[in-house]
Amino acid sequence: MTFSQAKKKAETRAGDGLDVVILAAGQGKRMNSPLPKVLTPLAGKPLVSYAIRAAKSLSPRSVCVVHGHGGDAVRRAVGASDFSWVLQETQSGTGHALLQAMPHLERDGIALVLFGDVPLIRVETLEKLVEAAHGALAVLTVELSDPTGYGRILRDGHGKILRIVEQKDASEDERRVREANTGIMAIPEVRLGDWLARLSNDNAQKEYYLTDIVALAVEEGFPVRTVQAECECEVLGVNSPKELATLERIVQRASAEDLMARGVRLADPARIDVRGELHCGRGVFIDVNNVFEGAVELGDDVEVGPNCFLRDATIGAGSRIAAFTHIDGASVGAEASIGPYARLRPGTELKEKVHVGNFVEIKKSRVDAGSKANHLAYIGDAIIGRRVNIGAGTITCNYDGANKFQTVIEDDAFIGSDSQLVAPVRVGQGATLGAGTTLTRDVPAGALAVTRAKASFVAAWKRPTKKED
Repeated sequence: MTFSQAKKKAETRAGDGLDVVILAAGQGKRMNSPLPKVLTPLAGKPLVSYAIRAAKSLSPRSVCVVHGHGGDAVRRAVGASDFSWVLQETQSGTGHALLQAMPHLERDGIALVLFGDVPLIRVETLEKLVEAAHGALAVLTVELSDPTGYGRILRDGHGKILRIVEQKDASEDERRVREANTGIMAIPEVRLGDWLARLSNDNAQKEYYLTDIVALAVEEGFPVRTVQAECECEVLGVNSPKELATLERIVQRASAEDLMARGVRLADPARIDVRGELHCGRGVFIDVNNVFEGAVELGDDVEVGPNCFLRDATIGAGSRIAAFTHIDGASVGAEASIGPYARLRPGTELKEKVHVGNFVEIKKSRVDAGSKANHLAYIGDAIIGRRVNIGAGTITCNYDGANKFQTVIEDDAFIGSDSQLVAPVRVGQGATLGAGTTLTRDVPAGALAVTRAKASFVAAWKRPTKKED
């Protein structure tokens, strides 16, 4: 290849003169959901976000989203100010949808049509499709064992594409064709406007099919090329909860495979759900039935027991998260021990070697190194120093029904079981609270605080007995 040929090829790469149109106006009646279909979450992200990510990966000169049902919610969820947004007031077919985007397209490039409910399309596939569209209409197809519901690719005896026929308009013979239309196309903009203007809705659904431009191109002798998707899964759409569940398992299996390829040990790759971004260090082990949402980071040698939920959390190296633990918006230091049945709520920051045991809840609190709350405690709006022991049944009374107040427990303090610390209150360094204390005043450093009613006894007292009927 000469330098001039290489230069010309570089100038016609996917992002050069490329406008992407994402069709996202469908209501999705079969989803039976108040959400616009394209906002239905897949692995924790809206369906349409996958198409947007694929579009951005091509570095196009423009992106236009055609929205309809719940359009305002779609715009808020996507939050992309650099996109063009077009309303399709009536859903009259894919051809009609693309026609709404025409004022936002140039006439000298390629229009790539994507769908907001087809989330797993590979960027490499789209690059091939756009490359094929230089001087031709390019159609993405797929071979399906069961193409029911898809438009069929009809070819002549020499394999040349003639047209696309939709399922409802196809004859019995045409329905036996296994090569299906995905709906994804790359179209030279110089011809697009004319083809869209010539579309008819004379069909079973009374809609303007974008696929009909293939027959128009063939009729006028304009080249039509096809690119075949390598995997059926990348062109699967979502039209029902069943289809959504199918794609969810595909995404989760791919996520599990990626984790294992990076050295993460999974007890069962079929029983992990990553609904966001999960970053793991070396030597991480994840047991079954764990859910990770948002941004979660697990340091080296972290172990996560079964049936845990982690969202927007950071877990330090060497820490152990025991079964049925819930961590949300919290950070855990190195070599900590959390759970089982512990709950860390937003704003919680635990330092190294902290122990949080069963049925302990911590909210918006900082717990310093080596401190322990091993049983049945609530710590809210608190600052806990180093090497503090929180006894079973202890609570910080941080809320008076209207306002929140802070509890401070300094280094080396010991809080006896069944204690209530009524905030705002401070326990000094090395101080001790006797079991059963209700604390309403600050405790000086090194002091013992005990608040108990004096015990009284009734000799030879007999318990009541049940009266006979």
